[in-house]
Amino acid sequence: MKAPASAPANGSTAEPKEPRWLTDEEQRVWRSFMEGVTLLDDHLDRQLQRDAGMPHVYYGLLVKLAEAPRRRLRMTELAMLAKITRSRLSHAVARLEKNGWVHREDCPDDKRGQFAVLTDEGLEVLRQTAPGHVEAVRQAVFDRLSPEQQKSLGEIMRIVAEGLQPAEAGADLPWLR
Repeated sequence: MKAPASAPANGSTAEPKEPRWLTDEEQRVWRSFMEGVTLLDDHLDRQLQRDAGMPHVYYGLLVKLAEAPRRRLRMTELAMLAKITRSRLSHAVARLEKNGWVHREDCPDDKRGQFAVLTDEGLEVLRQTAPGHVEAVRQAVFDRLSPEQQKSLGEIMRIVAEGLQPAEAGADLPWLR
């Protein structure tokens, strides 16, 4: 993200505010981060498609439901936990329903609300898939990092995630769209 060769003309007589361009070192870090995230996402998606016929995001939904009380969550809460849009969640849950891994239940105290519920079959798929998935994660990430690097990575990503989830009303977050 270096400065462009020439700034576009916008017809304004005021000097445009100069962006805070990334330094060469910041560009190196940013590009390494993006390459790592992209390759890791692809690696985990391929492993889960091969072993269970599902993408990584679906696996994450099954895990969140398995960890929830009574293996059920309101759809809005599941979207928030998964950090995805409600539309993407609805599509994913529809696919998981077709597989028999999840079903929806109406919320008794909110006529518009629904719960996603992990079925026994979905729990069994998760149990069968988890060992291979955790091994893929371990090989791709944890086996490559020292304990200190693992701790630093966790702290860094927590800071980034917290900064991207402002608490104020009106924040543009995926699960609110």
